[in-house]
Amino acid sequence: MSASTQPIAPDPAETADAEAPPSASHTPLGLIVDPESSIRHFLTLILQGSGIDTMEFSDGGAFRRARVSRAPDMIFLDVNLEAHDAIRSLEGLAKANYKGAVQLMSKRGSAVLENVKLIGVHHKLNMLPVLKKPFDSSSVQKIIQDQKLGNAPAAAARLSLDECLKNNWVEFWYQPKIDLRKKQLAGAEAFARVRHPQYGVLSPGSFMPGADDATILALSEFSLVSALKAGLNFSKLGVNLRIAVNVAVPALVKLPIEDIVRAHRPSVASWPGLIIDVTEEQIVTEIGLANELAQKLNQHNIKLAIDDFGRGFTALMKLKEVPFAEMKLDRAFVVDCGTDKVNAPICKAVIDLAHSFGSAAVGIGLEKAADVLALVSMGCDLGQGFLLGQPMPEERFASLLKQRATARGPGPGAAPAPRT
Repeated sequence: MSASTQPIAPDPAETADAEAPPSASHTPLGLIVDPESSIRHFLTLILQGSGIDTMEFSDGGAFRRARVSRAPDMIFLDVNLEAHDAIRSLEGLAKANYKGAVQLMSKRGSAVLENVKLIGVHHKLNMLPVLKKPFDSSSVQKIIQDQKLGNAPAAAARLSLDECLKNNWVEFWYQPKIDLRKKQLAGAEAFARVRHPQYGVLSPGSFMPGADDATILALSEFSLVSALKAGLNFSKLGVNLRIAVNVAVPALVKLPIEDIVRAHRPSVASWPGLIIDVTEEQIVTEIGLANELAQKLNQHNIKLAIDDFGRGFTALMKLKEVPFAEMKLDRAFVVDCGTDKVNAPICKAVIDLAHSFGSAAVGIGLEKAADVLALVSMGCDLGQGFLLGQPMPEERFASLLKQRATARGPGPGAAPAPRT
């Protein structure tokens, strides 16, 4: 950070009026002030996944002393047992003529939060409705959307996949896959994103609708090549991960898998291979085709997995074996499986079925610690979701791997998972 910049929220008792530093980037900036590292990490993943840069602070003092190169667009500010610290930060923001939004959050009672909010309003700050802990990702995403920060809405883009591929706007982000029992990083899944020069980072809802078969085939090949290259980059950091890629069955049948792997696979003896996710809907009535594809792909150290598994599992129960390395539970069953009396037994049944076929069970869409604990008690093997890590650009994913590898010390092995 530039030494010439002013503190974000100078302490009003020690600092004269200061103007906020001018914006130096079109990328929004969000600041997170909270003593709980898990909350800071959770918010950071959501904000960065929406194309918002972040800075984290463990207490109000560090926040008020910090210097940044551009004015933040939004601040998430915890109100702890000593509410005067948050009040001091609000007074500092007023002194700095801060124009962005302030989102108070706390486990404290609503009356305390409203009183702190009124102080911010008195100082003419843009105070948002208070956010009570615990909160989920959808609450944060709504705040981002309401403030018109982050990625442009899908409806605003109206892009074609073909246009995105031809202009090299497509990139792949990676979401951690966690071993739930060992609490270690066990793999990653690749998700397509478009980085548009006008709209910023966009999700598939902006560019996938209307794509023809030829273009989807091109994207599928690009996704495999990108995953293989990313695996090589990660292996250079001493972490060998099996990366999962989503490929539609019609495209998978046509892809020159052997040529792609031969040209781009990591040249390391311990390469763990790839996982290709196919949806249950596409494959449940084509088990013969699944067997054929599994045998073909297995020669190249590539395994198949069923995505959104659970809705048609009654059909699979009649089979003696299925050729899938993983079965990913439909997120509709995972949500609230720790408390929902309907979802919990369904999750348990699907996990047991996966294990009866020799497959690993994967819980996706995890946002609550209670759901993680429930899945662990049911014997679920792996997990993905906002609570464990949001999809992130390859360079950031690699940066986190490097940090964890450094903390772990030399030697191969899985990186530790983020704490839940």
